[in-house]
Amino acid sequence: MGCETQTERLPEWIRVKVHTGNNRKDVENDLRELNLNTVCEEAKCPNLAECWHQRTATFMLMGSNCTRACRFCAIGYEKPAPLDADEPDKVAQAAGKMNLNYVVITSVARDDLPDEGAAHFAETVTKVREQLPNAGIEILTPDFNGRQELIQVVLDSMPTVFNHNLETCERLSPPVRGRAKYKRSLKVLEDAKTMSNGTVLTKSGIMVGLGETDEEVIDCINDLYNSKVDILTIGQYLPPSRKHWKLKRYVHPDKFKEWAEYAENLGFNAVASSPMVRSSYKAGELVDKKVLEQQQSLKS
Repeated sequence: MGCETQTERLPEWIRVKVHTGNNRKDVENDLRELNLNTVCEEAKCPNLAECWHQRTATFMLMGSNCTRACRFCAIGYEKPAPLDADEPDKVAQAAGKMNLNYVVITSVARDDLPDEGAAHFAETVTKVREQLPNAGIEILTPDFNGRQELIQVVLDSMPTVFNHNLETCERLSPPVRGRAKYKRSLKVLEDAKTMSNGTVLTKSGIMVGLGETDEEVIDCINDLYNSKVDILTIGQYLPPSRKHWKLKRYVHPDKFKEWAEYAENLGFNAVASSPMVRSSYKAGELVDKKVLEQQQSLKS
């Protein structure tokens, strides 16, 4: 996987099945034809082959260069290009062509823009909704520097799920996440729940293996629950290159199960916790019928 570790060999539970065939090629061709970016490629996700084989992808808006340089992330850090005004239509077209039941949309951070890309995000959700009125739509957003008016712009487009990742514990957040702030991320998630009057599900994820303790993982889980997060993901950190934050440990699957049980007992609506889990991996499966029914009852 091209990662530098303190362990010479990958443990047996870190394995990725290689998928080939027409589905994967079709998805790749659709994305190339419309000149769209995916976080699957830009962030070097280990689950890319499986997801594309199943004709799913996480669309990444606003270019392939970020205005932040988080030390865990493979996405480029250069001057971003101007926004593509046609991108919302292109994403909707691709999602429609793939006939998706659940669409995940993320973006790079665009601190260089006056609205940090919030309107672009909202327009994309609206266009996808027009193309696929019955599909679930999950957005995985940057923190918008905690600006409530920008969070509201995105919420007004009525996504099914508002996702913003906490990534790591409070102690490691400054060196690992750079300009992102632990408490600000928690506030963004709580604001999203409050400002949508509970009609939008909230979701967040953390990585383990960056140097956190088991106790700090529990602290993250508690903090996210107290910030009214509905859906939680926990996965193993794998450095995308030798230049990125170094891996400190591989966490055994049994520990992931312990954390999942703890979070479920705490009261999260849905939890995905295992080594190969990523924030958008099989995202639609976490939004089960019961949770959607709860959301619908709040709207009526």
